[in-house]
Amino acid sequence: MIDRLIVFAMTQRMFVLVLVGALIGFGTYALSNLPIEAFPDVQDVQVRVISQLPGQAPEDMERTVTLPIEREVAGIPNLVNVRSVTMTGLSIVTLTFAEGTDNYFARQQTMEKLSTVSLPVGVQPQLAPLSTAVGEVYRYSISAPGYSDAEVRTIQDWVVRPVLRMTPGVADVVSFGGAIKEFHISVDPLALRKYQITLNQLSQAVGNGNSTAGGGLVKQGDASLVVRSAGLFSSLDDIRKVVITARQGQSITVGDIAQVSESERPRFGIVAVDNQDSVIEGVVSMTKGGNPSKINAALKERIEQLQHKLPQGVKIVAIYDRTELVSHTVSTVVHNLIVGALLVFAVLVLFLSSWIAAMVVAAVIPLALLFAFILMNSLGVSANLISLGAVDFGIIIDSAVVIVEALMVRLMHTPSNDSSPRAAAGQRMHALHRTLTDMSRPVLFSKAIIILAFVPIFTFQRVEGK
Repeated sequence: MIDRLIVFAMTQRMFVLVLVGALIGFGTYALSNLPIEAFPDVQDVQVRVISQLPGQAPEDMERTVTLPIEREVAGIPNLVNVRSVTMTGLSIVTLTFAEGTDNYFARQQTMEKLSTVSLPVGVQPQLAPLSTAVGEVYRYSISAPGYSDAEVRTIQDWVVRPVLRMTPGVADVVSFGGAIKEFHISVDPLALRKYQITLNQLSQAVGNGNSTAGGGLVKQGDASLVVRSAGLFSSLDDIRKVVITARQGQSITVGDIAQVSESERPRFGIVAVDNQDSVIEGVVSMTKGGNPSKINAALKERIEQLQHKLPQGVKIVAIYDRTELVSHTVSTVVHNLIVGALLVFAVLVLFLSSWIAAMVVAAVIPLALLFAFILMNSLGVSANLISLGAVDFGIIIDSAVVIVEALMVRLMHTPSNDSSPRAAAGQRMHALHRTLTDMSRPVLFSKAIIILAFVPIFTFQRVEGK
């Protein structure tokens, strides 16, 4: 079989050249679509369930939130591990699934289980965005001279963040720093006792006062008008005038029992950048398996469009850009590949003493890399410092060196005659056929030994396998 393959390649040289051209074309296409990252993503298939209940003690959160969620999700298919972290007002349950589990399948099964969990009133478990620990691709700050921290945070949360989240490939945009504006109702306990009003009544009255209601339809000839009651608060006075109850024909409002003021949520930390002690920062995370270079390019384009719509003097300033790290990684890998290829070519010229023979052997390097790019693209393996930085040119060209050197030796010891050029070409083709036939089995077995030596590596699983 090997001999027939050799004969076919020697007689159908145009067909072989077409295959080489196809390899170059498909390899170039795969390289253009290959995700390029600084380092590989080795995280397991995980789903994080986040639950919040402000003010609740860690022991109570563990007993009423974390443990019920852990018990309920225990029967999810392909689930291999469950871990949790509970702190004041916060519960995080991390589910780890078997390798190869579809991410969306795992999230769907988790959501189905969460719908049957019995949790305290006010607790709504949510799934963390479909991202990983290395999914952070961009960081920015909002520069707004003359604006307060609360105003800048409002711009970030209600203008910038929603627009950036619509970028294809972005999993989430998280806001840090600044001050969050709140409306505080400071209740007077003596007034509550005087008017015999509870905090639940006050809370319910404020909630009902800041809502809209439908009033049905009103016929007007052949048309119908939609009736609605708009009750959203527009000022502090609107909150003060909310009626809680009535005593002896007199309405008791929020202003009668409490002080209403505009304030900020208590801050537990700040974000500082360089010489700025307090900034508002946004952290952009990409969807798991995304291409950071393409995502960042689309993100920068959207930021450029958004910049013209922001208030005067407000700017989005980049703090961290994964593209710079990727470009440095790519330049390092390309530099190493080029230098390695040139060194190999120089050694070939030195030992083979022939430029033509060295070029024939060196031609194997780009063809092997293009074939590797095709397989990497089909298997979803990204091009990064590890996947490309460990390319061994010795393993790639060793068989070509053996065959070319054996051919040179055979041609050297083949007696030459003064026959026609056609006869000389036939004599060289015969020598090539003899060389390939004699060296095919040793080369094949040597490659098989190398492949068998790497087989144990492919038995690794999960993180170590990646």
